[in-house]
Amino acid sequence: MLIGLPREIKESERRVALTPDSVGELLAHGHVVRVHTGAGRGAGFADAEYSAAGGTIVSNAAATFDVDLVVKVKEIQAGEWKQLRPDSMLFSFLQLGADHIMANELLARRVTGISFETVADASRRLAILSPMSVIAGEMAIQIGANLLMTPDSGRGVAIGDARVVIVGAGNAGAAAATMALALGADVTVLAPVGQRLALLAHKFGLNARTIAINPDALTTALHGADLVIGAANIAGRATPKLLTRTHLQSMGPGAVLIEICIDGGGISETAHTTTHAAPTYIEEGVVHYCVANMPAALPRSASIALSNAVLPYVLALADKGLLQAMRDDTGLVSGLQMYGGHITHAAVAAELGLPCVDLDALLFSC
Repeated sequence: MLIGLPREIKESERRVALTPDSVGELLAHGHVVRVHTGAGRGAGFADAEYSAAGGTIVSNAAATFDVDLVVKVKEIQAGEWKQLRPDSMLFSFLQLGADHIMANELLARRVTGISFETVADASRRLAILSPMSVIAGEMAIQIGANLLMTPDSGRGVAIGDARVVIVGAGNAGAAAATMALALGADVTVLAPVGQRLALLAHKFGLNARTIAINPDALTTALHGADLVIGAANIAGRATPKLLTRTHLQSMGPGAVLIEICIDGGGISETAHTTTHAAPTYIEEGVVHYCVANMPAALPRSASIALSNAVLPYVLALADKGLLQAMRDDTGLVSGLQMYGGHITHAAVAAELGLPCVDLDALLFSC
């Protein structure tokens, strides 16, 4: 199979979806990988490393989109989608529910869209999103500690003295809570009743408060909080808006809100996407950090983790073809969001207001 590895063009995105080692593995299976020159530079991987692994270095970005399978990190950007070969496969973070225009353009080209954020493993863990979530959760506490400093408009509270509230008990929330506790913070985790919250309650014991989220519990926890981490994620859907301006006002001036799940819209009604170049703004006296690609600030570690998670699925798609790979792995099926000009993921279809086509009819009857 002909596979393309483009250089990311989103602002400050330095990750790469496949490392040279992963490209070498694909070559060992008989596939051809076109690598856009500089694709790995931001993560510390030189063109020479990809070439040594057997990759074909191309100077024209279009050549990495004119392939059977495009593997990239961030959602397709303006100017990129037109280069996609009709009926080709795109394997990346898609975020289709947040960009109706792009979703419709991909549908019109009958692109097969498989999204990193909804691929699951046998235990229903989000296998590709999870390592990025862990990195983002750990980063959130480090970034929050810096933003709480007075020079950054924070209230001047050391993280070890801070009241930290984490909304969400998934991989990002758990990583943030673990990091905050290690630094001595007072930690509260709010999330829906379920296995995730129960696991954290067992893990942290009396060291952190783990509370079933409801309006009263959220209001109480946010009052006077120094650092709030938004880590609520619903696969394929917009993030629920849980924080109002009244909540933010109750936190007080100089508090910090970090929206890990801003790709889905964030948990606050005041949230809007920022970039690594201009990461913060202030609303209701609260410093907001809403960078959509947080792990890009640690591109080497993030790229290695991402490539290790992605490679088994790329190999399955390339070795077996789409239909057989899907038949063999229901977790990969959960990542399939569009096929043959149709939306195939129920949550994404609901966000876009489009019908969801039955996968059995599309795939398993072929």
